[in-house]
Amino acid sequence: MAIHVERRPRVLGAAVAASLALGALAAPAAAAADHRARPAAEKPGSTDRTGSPVRVNQVGYPTYGPKKGIVVTHATRPLTWTLRTADGTKRAGGVTTPAGIDPSSRRRVQTFDFSKVTDAGEGYTVTIGGKKSEPFTIGDHLYDTLRTDSLAYFYHNRSGIKIDKNLVGARYARPAGHDRSAPHRGDTDVPFRWHGSDYRRNVSGGWYDAGDQGKYVVNGGISVAQLMSAYERTRTTPGVSGDALGDGKLRVPERGNGVPDILDEARWEMDFLLRMQVPRGKPYAGMAFHKVHDKHWTGLPTRPDQDQQPRVLRPPSTAATLNLAATAAQCARLFKPYDPRFAARCLDTARTAWAAAKKHPRMFASDKDSTGGGAYGDRHVGDEFYWAAAELFLTTGEHTYRTAVLGSPLNGDVDALFPRGGALSWSATAGLGALDLATVPSKLDPAQRAAVRATVIKAADRYAADSAKSAYGVPYAPKDGKYEWGSNSQVLNNMVVLATAHELTGKTRYRDAVLRGMDYLLGGNPLNQSYVTGYGERNSHHQHHRFWAHQLDPRLPSPARGSLAGGPNSGLQDPVAKKKLKGCAPAMCYVDDIMAFSTNEITINWNAPLAWVASYLGDVEHMSDQRR
Repeated sequence: MAIHVERRPRVLGAAVAASLALGALAAPAAAAADHRARPAAEKPGSTDRTGSPVRVNQVGYPTYGPKKGIVVTHATRPLTWTLRTADGTKRAGGVTTPAGIDPSSRRRVQTFDFSKVTDAGEGYTVTIGGKKSEPFTIGDHLYDTLRTDSLAYFYHNRSGIKIDKNLVGARYARPAGHDRSAPHRGDTDVPFRWHGSDYRRNVSGGWYDAGDQGKYVVNGGISVAQLMSAYERTRTTPGVSGDALGDGKLRVPERGNGVPDILDEARWEMDFLLRMQVPRGKPYAGMAFHKVHDKHWTGLPTRPDQDQQPRVLRPPSTAATLNLAATAAQCARLFKPYDPRFAARCLDTARTAWAAAKKHPRMFASDKDSTGGGAYGDRHVGDEFYWAAAELFLTTGEHTYRTAVLGSPLNGDVDALFPRGGALSWSATAGLGALDLATVPSKLDPAQRAAVRATVIKAADRYAADSAKSAYGVPYAPKDGKYEWGSNSQVLNNMVVLATAHELTGKTRYRDAVLRGMDYLLGGNPLNQSYVTGYGERNSHHQHHRFWAHQLDPRLPSPARGSLAGGPNSGLQDPVAKKKLKGCAPAMCYVDDIMAFSTNEITINWNAPLAWVASYLGDVEHMSDQRR
């Protein structure tokens, strides 16, 4: 389960419960002891165990954008840097710029800039004081593969369907998890017992949330919304083509059906979300069940089809219901050209969910309901009401939803719509509505639409300023400097806002801040660590997951390429992180260990913005290529 703590206190739910269940893990003792990740908590002046002090984007730099790096050093005066090609030929050189003590790492750093170099090539390195960076590429089309790999993450983590070796390879193939053949009939016949209700529901399908095998409407909501938005931006942004997301382009079994592959993937989750609506004739009809997961915490490792535990369906909540309303409304407008009947069903579901949420506006999931699955408690649902109203208005144009949007206290409030530390999260969804209102054609009058766009641009200005201020270029400045659970997803969600501002204004400062954010995620950071599996010389590959658990059982695979680690987390809410990272600087509170779940979990709502941003950058690269 992905936990993100911001704006308001949160119960840590799944991860804390998992830490209490460590004694029940089903891993061989020898394998469990195999924690090879590098210690990350190091003080300035200590022996460096994070590789070269010269830090770069280990994947590479587009020819058209900024090319910057960092060196960790005791020196206070400028140093000489040299850029060399793969064969050792000097290509460029210069001197570094001292940047003082970086507060995120508590280390003295200097920066260097080789943006003038545009010659494409692989195996470039930068050397400073005899220390050489990891190799990297200069060129275009760097993010096409990341777009497809990050989207394949969702197929890998589908519930209720066989994962086909022809799509993912034999090592990652597996039987369907929690389908009709599973013990207790998996998710096809789950009991619901609550306040006198006693019936059973088919809630099969969807995506497993994260390292655990639960399915949560409030986390599935933001995730599927961002996948649909990744496609929708190709329809609303001039000059952008959706071909790379189209039919036959991604690793999904539905390819060849005439529907864009990214919508096929989104539909797998939408079908599940629709099943999570309380049926007519039952108490609280129209609301959405909050979540479904194992009765008790699942041990590690456990392949989904080998899970023996019964599943439980938890009570409906207002937050879950509004997630359903918002995503179903977006689904209705995007699927209409491809499957009008499904689109109509989505819209009917959205309207019903909205009405139910208005009738029951204060049904909150319990913060204590964290046995077997994360709590995902959320008692502040004004953001969900804004988001759902925005999506329903964009799809229908109806006055009721327009009034709800414009009358919301969040409307026009940049701090409420785009929190400073992180623009979007499962518990802060208003920004999803604002981004769509700013980009999707609607019946807003020109002044109203301009006001929404101004809010998006103001938020982007803040994140761009944060990027410019940071030696590492990261567009993330959390409150009190402390990095939060899933900080990498917050970096990416801020990048979504920046990318949207770039497409609204054409100003390259927003695009460049996105590129600097990717530099940070792919190795240009205080740990010299690429947080995306399979990308960069020093990439995360021991993330917390029940099936991708090679560190615990060599017979199992490591995470698939394109899987994003949660990243530095000052909270250290697991035993491994507490032991290895005590006293860590904020951006160094990370360890690539399967049991360090508070820093190293993977989850759908972290990979969703990665896929969105990779798709955006892939499009920017192609447009830049076409202009030459």
